[in-house]
Amino acid sequence: MMKDVRSGCFKKLMHDTRNNWITMEFNTKYRYNCFRKQSHIDTCIDGFRELEQIGFEFGPFGFAGNHVHFPVNIPKRYSVQDVQIMLKSRSARNMFEHHPGFRKRYPRGGFWSGYEHLESTGLIDLDKSSVYCRSQQQHHGVTVIDDRQQKLLN
Repeated sequence: MMKDVRSGCFKKLMHDTRNNWITMEFNTKYRYNCFRKQSHIDTCIDGFRELEQIGFEFGPFGFAGNHVHFPVNIPKRYSVQDVQIMLKSRSARNMFEHHPGFRKRYPRGGFWSGYEHLESTGLIDLDKSSVYCRSQQQHHGVTVIDDRQQKLLN
């Protein structure tokens, strides 16, 4: 008589302990300089950060007038292509909701261009990538106007 013997570990991890850091660059459609005001930058970041509730982690964001660089740790259950669509759609929706004037510039609703740059970023390169993202305004010579106080006064 044979006994049914099973071997294995049945302990389930509460979360995935691996990392999947990728540094992304998104450009605005037609390379319009949409990120010269701090309120526009904040709105875009808020759109990205909506995905933190489903497991995404973000490093520092670097805005340079017409594009943004940022490292993101993508949960393993998502493909990079799906993540691009999720990030671009959430941030574009936020931009159009909070800044209705963007509808005049983008009447068809496409805020981001089809171009993107992706680079795998391991934990060792994460510091280098973060420094690069933080230096975007200096690197491109962009001055951002802090218009947040104006909105509070109006």
